[in-house]
Amino acid sequence: MSKIVNIGINHLQHIGIPVTDIRVSEAFYAKLGFSNVMESDFVLDGDTGTCIMMQQGTILIEIYQLPEKKLAEIRTRKNGHIDHIAFDVNDIDASFSLLKENGYSILEEAPVFLSFWEKGCKYFNILGPDGERLEFNQVL
Repeated sequence: MSKIVNIGINHLQHIGIPVTDIRVSEAFYAKLGFSNVMESDFVLDGDTGTCIMMQQGTILIEIYQLPEKKLAEIRTRKNGHIDHIAFDVNDIDASFSLLKENGYSILEEAPVFLSFWEKGCKYFNILGPDGERLEFNQVL
């Protein structure tokens, strides 16, 4: 086994999510309170894609749309996708109600209790435009 090397990781810098329609995803995350803080095109194999950094507080999500010729890779890729992103919230029940009232696709009927941490936690998930799961979690 290799020796553990302290390379000085401070915190999670950002989460990258491949998307199929950058504007749909930008609007989706904006409705959750994220702002477009940086947008740039990039070239991949001679074609142009777009990257947007969406930020809320200290959370930074990179959404990127590959060039049209490469989009099939996202749609058919079986590995490398993120299972879910979890956001810490202060009031899980209020968050659930607010997202439900605003028509988000919620996967659970109600926040789910788990006996994690000292007093447990409650969570629920919504789906993003490309099927990514966004978890809202409150440690009790």
